[in-house]
Amino acid sequence: MKKALVGRVIEILKETYPEAKIALKFDNVWQLLVVVILSAQCTDERVNIVSPPLFKRFKSVRDFADCDIGELEKMIYSTGFYKAKARNIRAAAVKIVGEYGGKVPDTMEALLTLTGVARKTANVVLSTAFSQHVGIVVDTHVARLAGLLGWVPKKLSDAKNAVKIEQILMKTVPHRDWGKIAHLLIWHGRKICIARRPKCEICPLNKICPSSRV
Repeated sequence: MKKALVGRVIEILKETYPEAKIALKFDNVWQLLVVVILSAQCTDERVNIVSPPLFKRFKSVRDFADCDIGELEKMIYSTGFYKAKARNIRAAAVKIVGEYGGKVPDTMEALLTLTGVARKTANVVLSTAFSQHVGIVVDTHVARLAGLLGWVPKKLSDAKNAVKIEQILMKTVPHRDWGKIAHLLIWHGRKICIARRPKCEICPLNKICPSSRV
């Protein structure tokens, strides 16, 4: 029953958001990795403002590996946690240049060896750049909506439990939808199921969502 309900929710969300996709802007796999790192605790809109001048200044992985950390910090300052992000980005660039010939690796195992890269970031890169759906991206929207929809216990519905949530979702969400489900839930969380003011009255899921206020 649970899998059938999950499938119905996914079907409805696909109909509601046929264009659902990653909102971050990038031109290649390295840039994708950078913007995903920058997006932690930051809006996609802010990252999309910061990234164009960043990639104009540092055009390649090697440029990032050789960059002045202070300059990098200044350029990404407005994304928050800029010191850690700058350190992680440069360290990842150094490793990619030194161990992977300047190319972002295409396996979960290799990506997780990069400084600052956890499963969420690795899943985004693998799914978006390499069409490899080996896991499910779990961010704050996915964690929250998974709890509201009853897919995971509400006590777990926090991004800090991302790994546990991912493990549960991988058992209930059809594999064919692993690469799409995060985009669908993120779009729904931003447009209708807004954390502080959910629009349950117009939600296409209000008749099957256990948390509906309608």
